[in-house]
Amino acid sequence: MTRRFIFTRHRVDCYHCGEDADQIIKVVPTQAQVICSACGATRIFIPRFQNSRAARVCTPIGCYEVWQLEAGARCSSCGVAGPHDLTVGCSHLTTRCRNCGYTHFYRFNLEYMAQCALDKEVGEDEEEEVSAPPAP
Repeated sequence: MTRRFIFTRHRVDCYHCGEDADQIIKVVPTQAQVICSACGATRIFIPRFQNSRAARVCTPIGCYEVWQLEAGARCSSCGVAGPHDLTVGCSHLTTRCRNCGYTHFYRFNLEYMAQCALDKEVGEDEEEEVSAPPAP
């Protein structure tokens, strides 16, 4: 994620680990990510479309609580640095500039866990056995 647009945090119970932890939200024009600071569970959203005439933010209700947030950012349409409405749902994420109404719609694409559960089972003193042929 190279071009910074919106980077913010929202403290809530993680959908994966259940811990009360910061959910780190990173949004750039090419993708959006929601990352749990406790377990590393990550949801990736990709752009669906952009609209300069959106009347409001449209994020359907899904399987998780919908977050209605405000984040400061520089609008890619009008160039004004100011508040943006940020709505994060189960399968959609939307950003909307309050100055000009320019809206980015993202759809859910991928989910992964950044921390491997096996790391916790194998102690640091133990050797990990790899089931693969030796390197040439």
